[in-house]
Amino acid sequence: MKRPTAPASPTDLLRRIPQVDRVMRIPAVEAIAAAGSRAEAIDAVRDLLDRRRREVLAGALAGEAFEEALSEPGIARDLERALERRRLSAYRRVVNATGVILHTGLGRAVYPASAVDAAARELRGASVVEVALETGERNRREGALVPLLRELTGAEGATVVNNNAAATLLILAALARGREVIVSRGQLVEIGGSFRIPDILKESGARLVEVGTTNRTYVEDYRRALGPETALLLQVHTSNYEIAGFVHHTPLEELVALGRERGIPVVSDLGSGCFVDLSPYGFRREPLVTDSVAAGADLVCFSGDKLLGGPQAGVIVGRKDSVDRLRAHPLFRAVRVDKATLVLLEATLRCYRDPERLAERVPVLRAIMEPAESVRRRALACLEAVRRGAPGLEAEVVPSAAQAGSGALPAQEIPSFAVAVRHPRLAADELARALRLGAPAVVGRIQEGRVLLDLRTVLEGEEAEVAGALAALTP
Repeated sequence: MKRPTAPASPTDLLRRIPQVDRVMRIPAVEAIAAAGSRAEAIDAVRDLLDRRRREVLAGALAGEAFEEALSEPGIARDLERALERRRLSAYRRVVNATGVILHTGLGRAVYPASAVDAAARELRGASVVEVALETGERNRREGALVPLLRELTGAEGATVVNNNAAATLLILAALARGREVIVSRGQLVEIGGSFRIPDILKESGARLVEVGTTNRTYVEDYRRALGPETALLLQVHTSNYEIAGFVHHTPLEELVALGRERGIPVVSDLGSGCFVDLSPYGFRREPLVTDSVAAGADLVCFSGDKLLGGPQAGVIVGRKDSVDRLRAHPLFRAVRVDKATLVLLEATLRCYRDPERLAERVPVLRAIMEPAESVRRRALACLEAVRRGAPGLEAEVVPSAAQAGSGALPAQEIPSFAVAVRHPRLAADELARALRLGAPAVVGRIQEGRVLLDLRTVLEGEEAEVAGALAALTP
């Protein structure tokens, strides 16, 4: 009787893994390399063979699986897949099904379609950035945005830098370096990424003077802190947390009145920056940019990529003479924006000229304003598509709680609906990972052993992609 062949040892299997030059002579591999970059194909082959060696040493590749993986068709197939993955942009589009509208990890605001169209059209070649076509002379790169921002906010002047932290830093450096800035203790916030208002003040060269208490600060607290070294009064909107109960915040109007009485500038840092009253949609009223300008703040700064719904930017509006001081400061060049931001922001701001269609044109506002019943209908339609394409999955529509995210509308949940999915073979974390690695990537959240795909943050038209991604993982 023939004795069964003993399994090959890891050492034997390692010897059988071919060298890179031999793999590159396989006809199918040669064809793949010829169709693209040979250097990239060689690099991918090297990575592939290294991975096979690691799998052998870990005991994860042997027997028939080894034979298949190291066959010429197997190598060619795996090489093709590896090159496809390499061609994917590291910043590729994903389907946001997390329920977090302004998800920092997913790029915060989804741009309006008009902004994407403008970028595709205007950035295809050279763009007008710092030249006046009428005269051929150099001008301000953000100058075209100034009339738009003045129109929408009522401010005298405006400028734009690369984010709101930069806007705050620039304001403090230009107006208060070496002098004192008075801030309420309740407004010394951390704005994300461990960047804190006291740290920004220190880096700007200004000196912090804290007044009031965490929960209650009055205008008299500011008045008592005034002195010959006071450079400005800073109000910071606590857009990423909320204090409730026994509280008092000094209204901006009172701060402005004190500033004018003493000849001291007043700055309002709004953080997320809101142009639209969201209280009719069930939210507590956020201070609007127009409110702060109308209250008389010398400067108001806010983000472009949060509730405004555009690209990352720090927008500064206010008195023209104050804005001019910022633009004249040496730091301004270090924090200026590029042409892509200018094009995207211009197109986003233009959406606000048509208030009746804002929810239709600005995805962030659509996601915030969409009625819960509308989200439920889209979730049910997505569920039906999932059941048709992936009948082996356990799926149902469940109530969900979405949120604005990125420090906007803190502690306010948004009623929503999600498709909750359970896979018969994959644990929830494995299913979530498989969805993230799909094409397109779908990012959900895990709750009670299931993957929840919240439809409030899934754009209209992406429901089919969610169902397709689940169908690709059907057992």
